[in-house]
Amino acid sequence: MAGNRTFTMIKPDAMGAGNAGAILKMIEEAGFRIVAMKVTHLTKERAGQFYEVHKERPFYNDLCEYMSSGAIIAAILEKDNAVADFRTLIGATNPADAAEGTIRKLFATSIEANAVHGSDSDENAAIEGSFYFAKTEQF
Repeated sequence: MAGNRTFTMIKPDAMGAGNAGAILKMIEEAGFRIVAMKVTHLTKERAGQFYEVHKERPFYNDLCEYMSSGAIIAAILEKDNAVADFRTLIGATNPADAAEGTIRKLFATSIEANAVHGSDSDENAAIEGSFYFAKTEQF
C-alpha cells in the first residue's frame, strides 16, 4: 500500500533563481500538505552523507559541490499516494524530457540543476525525511 508522506528539497538553483515560492505554491495546489519545512545550507560533508548511496558514481563529487553551493528548503509532504503523485508533479530528471506543467519543466535548467528532489519510494521518503527532521518530532 502506498504511503501518505514524501520528502522533497528545493535545490540551490531554484532557491537562487527566486523560484521557491512558486514551487511551494504548485505543491500546495496539487493537494500536498506541508507537515515539516526548513531552510538550511548543507556543508559539502553533509551533502555527501545525504547522497552516500551515489558515492561510487562519477557525478557524486559534483553533486555534493552543487548541493552545498547555496540554501535549500527541505520539506515533508503529506497526501494519499504521496511518492508517486509527487514524482508526477516534479517531472522527469531531465527537464527536456519533463511533461509540460511539471516543476522541472518550468524551473529546472539542466539535469544537474533540476530545481527539486523527490523521494523515489516510501522507504526512501522516510529515510530522507529523518535526515533533516528529528524522528521525535510529531507532525
